[in-house]
Amino acid sequence: MWPYPRILAHRGGGTLAPENTLAALRCGLAYGYRAVEFDVMLASDGVPVVVHDPELGRTVAGSGHVSDYTADELGGMDAGAWFGPEFAGEGVPTFAAVAAYCKAQRIWMNIEIKPAPGSDVATGAAVARATRDYFAKEIADGELLPLLSSFSIDALQAARQAAPELARGWLVEAIPADWARQAKELGVLALHCDHTQLTPDVARAIKDGGYGLFCYTVNTPERASELLAWGVDGFCTDRIDLIKATE
Repeated sequence: MWPYPRILAHRGGGTLAPENTLAALRCGLAYGYRAVEFDVMLASDGVPVVVHDPELGRTVAGSGHVSDYTADELGGMDAGAWFGPEFAGEGVPTFAAVAAYCKAQRIWMNIEIKPAPGSDVATGAAVARATRDYFAKEIADGELLPLLSSFSIDALQAARQAAPELARGWLVEAIPADWARQAKELGVLALHCDHTQLTPDVARAIKDGGYGLFCYTVNTPERASELLAWGVDGFCTDRIDLIKATE
């Protein structure tokens, strides 16, 4: 139950480019990756933008919260200089810009809905609607679509209500004991978990239950091979220089 690519570049370019930027997507593509994972939250004007942290300061120069600024203001901030001088001036991209780049380059997307605190429902609905609109033709033609994923149950439920035609993955750190009940209630296609928290028995149970199984963040070829042998369908990696996209 996993029709998607098996190996994804984490946050666009792994550890080789500033995360969640267009530069990261270009880097991942240069290493042969046509499947990526990235994070989406809302700017103050309700526009979905691609960034991981709700606060500025780690990857985006500035102070305050992402939700304090409009998408245009965030686009003018520096999200690349922290990584290296050659990336100075790389701004926070809109989800629309990232989706357009990925569509043009035929890069498949695992879109993680990453709500700022208190905005789970609004973010889940907005990201799902935007994805549905960006891929209206592909939906009509029955083509392979992006996958929405989130740790937030409220965001997943809102996404399901806003765009039920888009498949969803439920993100957890460790698979809970009642995973089967919750996955059924959420109507998800796959479970996504921290690979260090997974066991062969749990992997087998999830696959036997008819769900896809995805892991984050796998950074050695040896561990990748082990997880695939357990039946894991896919994973994301920071080490796009060590793990080939076609393995």
